[in-house]
Amino acid sequence: MGPARHLALLGEHKGRAIEWPVPFADGIPLLLAQRGRRVVMLASGDPFWFGAGSSLTWHLEPGEWVAHPAPSTFALAAARLGWAVQDMTSVALHAAPVTRLRPHLVPGRRIVALLRDGTAVGEVAAYLGDQGFGASALHILEALGGPRERVRLVRADAPIPDDVEHPVAIGIDCMGEGRVLPCASGISDDWFDHDGQISKRPVRALTLSALAPRPGELLWDIGAGSGSIGIEWLLAHPANRAVAVEYDPVRATRIRTNADALGVDRIAILTGRAPDFLPDGVPDAVFIGGGLSQALLETLWVRLPAGRRLVANAVTLESEALLVRWQAEKGGHLLRIDLAEVAPIGSRRGWRASYPLVQWSVTL
Repeated sequence: MGPARHLALLGEHKGRAIEWPVPFADGIPLLLAQRGRRVVMLASGDPFWFGAGSSLTWHLEPGEWVAHPAPSTFALAAARLGWAVQDMTSVALHAAPVTRLRPHLVPGRRIVALLRDGTAVGEVAAYLGDQGFGASALHILEALGGPRERVRLVRADAPIPDDVEHPVAIGIDCMGEGRVLPCASGISDDWFDHDGQISKRPVRALTLSALAPRPGELLWDIGAGSGSIGIEWLLAHPANRAVAVEYDPVRATRIRTNADALGVDRIAILTGRAPDFLPDGVPDAVFIGGGLSQALLETLWVRLPAGRRLVANAVTLESEALLVRWQAEKGGHLLRIDLAEVAPIGSRRGWRASYPLVQWSVTL
């Protein structure tokens, strides 16, 4: 079993050839239907490095399979370009949007990305130009390790060859004056499109600190507004996951736009009002930014097992009183946040205070 281009390389053989369908997931039942027979599945490079390996072994028992890896595309790319694998960023864009590059666009950094076909090279080049990195060097890497191998160098803002052949990857030597996403929590508010319903930068930094994201964890962002908390949770680590719960459909659409723009499209969005609408499963952490109520806290306290983290922010006196009561009963930490920023007063300047905010953080 394998893609048509792999089967074509076999030449004459006595075995039965089964072409792997598109999309990839449709081929897994075909493979499992061959259980008990001797089957070879063909794939490029290292199947466990952005490859098909783990997607298949998830369905198989230990001892049912043996893998014979070859050098991955990333290893071949590094060998051709002279780049240290540990210092470059490896990204799979063959089944993902080009915006996944956004967090990695930093002058001086090097990226190797897998692409679905030759047309995608132009899409990446256009995206780099739109983000202010048109001066980046693009190494177009075609059919690495085979007789059709070819490596070409162009600038992202220059004409892209129209004869790029699959399989293809690109090496990006990032250059330009584009904006760079910081690594620290609390990125500038203007990274997000919003209607005013957004946790402002200092509050967001304190909230992310209280939520304490860890690799691979799931966040429920309830009353998500612009989605800024959930999005920064995802930016903290590429294995993190988030579900945004937002009752306003316009804001829910805006969350998707913000997430896509910042390269964390893997956020799920549930349109509805908590606690009537809550995601399935169990999160590692929950943030309540809007819609705080007695009913919501009671529901979460029943749904969440011990060890899960909850952070809630309150601005109104009623919400603050609710958090004070719950903290007295359940424990945790209360923090009052008073912020003021410089603003003009006639020809001079003074401090303009924001509404004070009370934050309750607790581990169940």
